[in-house]
Amino acid sequence: MTVGVVGLGLIGASIAKTVRKHTDFVVLGIDASEKVMENARLDGTIDGELDLSIDKCDIVVVALYPDDIVKFVKDNAKNLKDTIVIDCGGTKTKVCTELFPVAKENSFTFIGGHPMAGIEKSGYDYSTDSLFDGAFMIMVPPEDLDARTLDYAKMFFISLGFYRITITTAEEHDKIIAYTSQLAHIASSAYVKSPTSLQNLGFSAGSFKDMTRVAYLNENMWSELFLQNKDFLLAELKVLIDNLTEYHKAIAEGDRDALMALLTDGKQKRVASWTMAENNKRR
Repeated sequence: MTVGVVGLGLIGASIAKTVRKHTDFVVLGIDASEKVMENARLDGTIDGELDLSIDKCDIVVVALYPDDIVKFVKDNAKNLKDTIVIDCGGTKTKVCTELFPVAKENSFTFIGGHPMAGIEKSGYDYSTDSLFDGAFMIMVPPEDLDARTLDYAKMFFISLGFYRITITTAEEHDKIIAYTSQLAHIASSAYVKSPTSLQNLGFSAGSFKDMTRVAYLNENMWSELFLQNKDFLLAELKVLIDNLTEYHKAIAEGDRDALMALLTDGKQKRVASWTMAENNKRR
């Protein structure tokens, strides 16, 4: 089996390294950076360059920004016959809407994908062969995809160490990811802008680190993701702003009962979230 990986940044190179670690598949890769390609060849991340040989791949994983995913797949559609193509972008609606029909017209399978793993740093140098251990993989298949092909794609990612595959629609993915990922990055970025953040030496512990970790982000990628998902993200931002306004009001008015009610409600919702997560693990 031959696996092609397009884009050897944090996610793409980690996919390639994980395939090499867990399987005996041939791994071909391509990246815009010649330095990255040289490093990938030298350290054995890839067996060779993914160029005209793309038509020999059984699976092609496209780990680019969403707009570049669409462009790459469209540009190479005629060479992808009988191939399963899976992307790793952070939004799904635009990618799937544009590429499902392209795949059908050119006799290959396109499945929207999003590995729920990562760190606050990006690039080839931070890629590892353990990034996906115990992680969730989200997959958005076309409605008419046969069960056998979907199972084949699912087992590919399970073989790489993913804990569970979540099947959903593009709209549902973008709606939930606006809350679980995108909003968290915006909140962290906004939080760290307080002038007090430069005076925290000796005054910070786990909560400060947790709140500020993802403010160290790749602004090129995240700005594209935010704007592609702006409707769902704006809705989540409004909820957060409204909630913060309630806390501000209770504190400004010295209303301890109201403040305690807000804090209790937040704690209970967190417990409910933990409970749901634990129940899902047992299934």
